[in-house]
Amino acid sequence: MTDTDRTPAAAPAEKQPFDLGTGPGRVLVWFYGVFTVAAASRAIVQMILDFGKAPLSYVLSAAAAAVYGFITYSLVRGGEKARRTALVCCAAELAGVLIVGTWTLVEPSAFSDATVWSYSGRDYLFIPVILPVTGMMWLRRARPSN
Repeated sequence: MTDTDRTPAAAPAEKQPFDLGTGPGRVLVWFYGVFTVAAASRAIVQMILDFGKAPLSYVLSAAAAAVYGFITYSLVRGGEKARRTALVCCAAELAGVLIVGTWTLVEPSAFSDATVWSYSGRDYLFIPVILPVTGMMWLRRARPSN
């Protein structure tokens, strides 16, 4: 037997990364990927064309895109550290959606233009409020059973 014929021993179960992007996680990766592109595109176009009109709205949309992108990356990367990080980001995303959504209901004049999270994502079929809840459910389920 030569060295090239040997296959490396499998890593211990506790060291193997979780494949967060399979099964229901694949759907989450797809949605988060689409929302990353949608929110980033929206923010970039709005910032280039008319940043002075509603800077807060456009910066919030860019922040949403960054959060979506980071969660997408974490889901694709996998592993326990990525799972925990994505869980924290989903919680922060949900807080942002609820805060901005409530803010737009209570004081609509605070925003000269809509954000991705305005009215809890009404313009996006409320997916921005559903997605982090679904993500947190999946990430908690994907936790290792030690």
